[in-house]
Amino acid sequence: MKWKIQHTDGTVEYHSPTDVQLLMHDCVLKNYKSVSQKIFDGGNKTVCAWVLCKSLAIRKSEFIQGDLDGERIRYNPRVTPHWMLGNSNADGMSVDKLVSVDFGLYKI
Repeated sequence: MKWKIQHTDGTVEYHSPTDVQLLMHDCVLKNYKSVSQKIFDGGNKTVCAWVLCKSLAIRKSEFIQGDLDGERIRYNPRVTPHWMLGNSNADGMSVDKLVSVDFGLYKI
């Protein structure tokens, strides 16, 4: 599993979550609701969620420990067909700052 970064010019990069840390600003949590519902109902998994952000920094060292201070944002359509922040549906939520820590995303 890798983080897929798609830039506005159409270029795409893939990064291992254990090798980099993503720092995102002015974010919106998005997904294809019909696809995530099909996965939740037992269909095959496919990519159906993403984070839109206005700015992105990719760190390769000196990582921030976001898991110590922030709230974890989760997405697993096998468990629930939408983004989750705590016990709340976070689909479409705007988030000022997000940081990745390994495979997790945290609101900071």
